[in-house]
Amino acid sequence: MMRYILSVLIAIVVTLSLFYAMQALINSQSGTQSEPVKGNVLDFVRVKQDEQVQQKERKPQKPPKPKEPPPPMAPQQSSASDTSAVAGMMDFGANIDSDVSLSNGLALDSGDGEYLPIVKVNPVYPRRALSRGIEGYVIVEFTVTKQGTVTNPVVVQAEPESVFDRAALEAALKFKYKPRIVNGEAVPVAGVQNKISFEING
Repeated sequence: MMRYILSVLIAIVVTLSLFYAMQALINSQSGTQSEPVKGNVLDFVRVKQDEQVQQKERKPQKPPKPKEPPPPMAPQQSSASDTSAVAGMMDFGANIDSDVSLSNGLALDSGDGEYLPIVKVNPVYPRRALSRGIEGYVIVEFTVTKQGTVTNPVVVQAEPESVFDRAALEAALKFKYKPRIVNGEAVPVAGVQNKISFEING
């Protein structure tokens, strides 16, 4: 019984103390809220723009009329068989004649399937012969291989002898051909001759 009475008294004391504490807290907050709130107020003013942007439409200018094109130039015809150079006041060149096969006549007239020249390189005119004004020719005989290259070139005839031989043989080794085709297969052609002329003009 005494324990019950004691607990009731403790509860009453705690309740009263909480009540006074809350009352004191409310009084303190009301005092602080009585003061006016200090601060800055920003006024936003919206200004209407009177000026209007005027848009101009740009029209593309017409391009000027093209001038009349120059007349087309006639293509220059260059021959792989003629070469000219200038040494001092003299022009010189080497002319390569058509191939001739000893057994078949002219290669270009042999018909389909025959060998045909593709590339012919002009020889270099020897300096000694050029300085002395020597002219002449060399007939070279060689074999056209299955691959269209030249092999075993030899000098058959030369005028003058041993002057243009080396230049003619070096040029013949650089010739390229379309090989002869027999029964669908490439075959070599022996005994092909070519005349290379060395002339000084001027």
